[in-house]
Amino acid sequence: MSSMPIMMQWDGEAMVPASSYWASCADRQFVIGEAYKMVEHHDRSGVSHNHYFASITNAWNTLPDHLLVEYPSAEHLRKKMLVKCGYADERSIVCASKADALRVAAFIKPMDEHAVVSVREAVVRVYTAQSQSMKAMGKQEFQQSKQSVLEEIDKLIGVDRGETARAAA
Repeated sequence: MSSMPIMMQWDGEAMVPASSYWASCADRQFVIGEAYKMVEHHDRSGVSHNHYFASITNAWNTLPDHLLVEYPSAEHLRKKMLVKCGYADERSIVCASKADALRVAAFIKPMDEHAVVSVREAVVRVYTAQSQSMKAMGKQEFQQSKQSVLEEIDKLIGVDRGETARAAA
């Protein structure tokens, strides 16, 4: 069973579920008598989330024509920048030869138009951007990925650091 955050409230002596709904969630998720580590959880800001996506869309709308082949949509831009900044999952396939690797790469590429597929010698590497959904990425990691991606876009389009973020504000 996957665990989910449970809204708790400090009553002066102990942490207790904040409502009957959260108490029933805790009953399903936890075992009486077990010890659990607790950490404070901060939800992501919807304003920051929306600003990020608006910044990417604005930047994509200003891309020079020669970059539109590699980044045909704002989503392509976002996901490829996530990969470039290291927010990606990597899968490697070792082939018998470089020719085989090129054939495998050609076969894999159409399966995910946002994936970055590379071939080096007889190894095919497939990079897929990590999800930035609120469930998948917490506040701190999202903020770090947001800053990295927007700075990488600044470099790509040749503007001052922070310009992509400022333009959407």
